Amino acid sequence: MTKDHRHDDIIELEHSYGAHNYHPLPVVLSRGEGVFLWDVSGKRYVDFLSAYSAVNQGHCHPKILATMMDQAQKLTLTSRAFHNDQLGPFAEYITKYFGYDKVLPMNTGAEAVETAIKLCRKWAYRVKGIKEPKAKIIFVRGNFHGRTMGVISASVDPSSTGGYGPYLPGYEIIPYNDVDHLEAVVSKPDVAGFIVEPIQGEAGVVLPDQGYLAQAYELCQAHNVLFIADEIQTGLARTGRLLCCDHESVKPDILILGKALSGGFLPISCVLAADEVMLSIQPGEHGSTFGGNPLACAVAIAALQVIKDEEMAQNAEKMGSLFRNRMSQLVKRDSILNSVRGKGLLNALVINDSPGSETAWNICLALKNAGLLAKPTHGNVIRFAPPLVISKQEMEESCTIIEQVINKF
Repeated sequence: MTKDHRHDDIIELEHSYGAHNYHPLPVVLSRGEGVFLWDVSGKRYVDFLSAYSAVNQGHCHPKILATMMDQAQKLTLTSRAFHNDQLGPFAEYITKYFGYDKVLPMNTGAEAVETAIKLCRKWAYRVKGIKEPKAKIIFVRGNFHGRTMGVISASVDPSSTGGYGPYLPGYEIIPYNDVDHLEAVVSKPDVAGFIVEPIQGEAGVVLPDQGYLAQAYELCQAHNVLFIADEIQTGLARTGRLLCCDHESVKPDILILGKALSGGFLPISCVLAADEVMLSIQPGEHGSTFGGNPLACAVAIAALQVIKDEEMAQNAEKMGSLFRNRMSQLVKRDSILNSVRGKGLLNALVINDSPGSETAWNICLALKNAGLLAKPTHGNVIRFAPPLVISKQEMEESCTIIEQVINKF
């Protein structure tokens, strides 16, 4: 069997035996290291998606890998029916790392968001004194917090909600980046929390106005409403700060983390909060068989330590500025582009075309052929989010690839 046939056969196997809930680029990857990926034919690509920011630390980071291999040979899972020797050290490490009292570990990002929703409601009834079941949580339009029933109930995207009703009650959806609208609803007595992505990644790297997060936080504080930040994609140094909220000196009441919390080695997520909030949940009221498992705890500590030791936030800030400067010049020269936007190494090019067009998809196919992997989101937007270990030379070369491809369109 030739390598080309192997590539096609693997795609056909996935199509024949797997659910059709994704539409991936036609590339079959088999190896990764740092900012690079290789397909089954041995072709090398620069990864400009980072598994939706799950591999901020780069593919197969040696320090995280060594930790994982060491722990995997000792103990991987006990369930929370018993204590294990890694959960306590992890809980101490991550709470001190981010400055919170307590952590509740889960596995996937969507699970962490569900946990935050449940935690907010428990706090509303047990601490704030809202009468059950009247607690409301405020969401914003364009949000993407996952695809569970509890989350899509707050979505306005037909591809997420269509055919899944009825939806979970107790939500109010308001415009993103609209402080006046938030002020009008957050003062209502039954409002328990406000959940927001500091930058809307899946919506197309949509940034709010400077000061929006700080003003929203102040409004929540004034009305005893929990400010909940979904930093699953924007956190862990992606935007040039440890957390995106750090750009406005906002400390969320509930912080949601996932993705790069493991450096891409296994699903790890968590929720961080103060005692007043976290201790609203009592034994037996929430949990997960795999949440807080020894392997995940050891890996998460290593993944967080690598971010700090290698100054990844600082590199994201520098390389992000380089990228946007290069792309801004490209936008001025090429009429197919509308704009470039982003913060740190979470960026996007907006194509001068309708969201329903194939232009962004075709550009991504051409980028793939040129050795760079990226993916459209919302039709006419291409998200660019390489691992935070990318060097200046690698970034310059990647920008050249993007420019050469765009020029052909």
